[in-house]
Amino acid sequence: MQVGNARYLKPNDLPDSVAVFPLAGALLLPGGQLPLNIFEPRYLTMFDAAISSNRLIGMVQPALGEPSDTTHLTQVGCLGRITSFAETGDGRYIVSLTGICRFRLLDEVGGHHPYRSFRIAPFVADLRSRDEEDAVDRTSLLAAFKAYLEANKLEADWESVERASNMTLVNSLSMMAPFEPAEKQALLEAPDLKSRAETFIAITEIVLARSFGDSDSVLQ
Repeated sequence: MQVGNARYLKPNDLPDSVAVFPLAGALLLPGGQLPLNIFEPRYLTMFDAAISSNRLIGMVQPALGEPSDTTHLTQVGCLGRITSFAETGDGRYIVSLTGICRFRLLDEVGGHHPYRSFRIAPFVADLRSRDEEDAVDRTSLLAAFKAYLEANKLEADWESVERASNMTLVNSLSMMAPFEPAEKQALLEAPDLKSRAETFIAITEIVLARSFGDSDSVLQ
């Protein structure tokens, strides 16, 4: 996988450990881009360290139902590379992370810094996820997306949507959708691209049914 100026093709291209940024409701997926507004001193320090080394950050959610400053984290996150960085002049960083692959947290790594780092077990198969594109039911995925937009009186750039690959479409829709943290985690932990697309469709149907009644009538 090409991310920015770097290529990640095999396990040796990935770190054994990474600094983690816990943020509830934030979802990063392989190939996706996540904008972040960094202002807490410990995370400013973390991004300084990442920029001066391999530019890698691990995005994770706090354990579901717990605040962001909890010591308990979800066990699956996504490794991202800093591909855009700007200083605001008032002490903040505006950055963009591009997703590389998911990982499972192992043991915490101690150190003399204010942020947390963990050894990780990367999902190496994510580096080859484009091989799964043909398995996605694109028609059903677009139908669910269109129904969600219509139900919420929203619009989309359909020309760009039609040009997007299945991987870009599935992961971008999953990241942008205003789902709850547990639903975001379910999308992250889906075994493969096909399963993530099916999970997105199922969650969308549930959200539409909860908000507008019979989801079948909305999706038709």
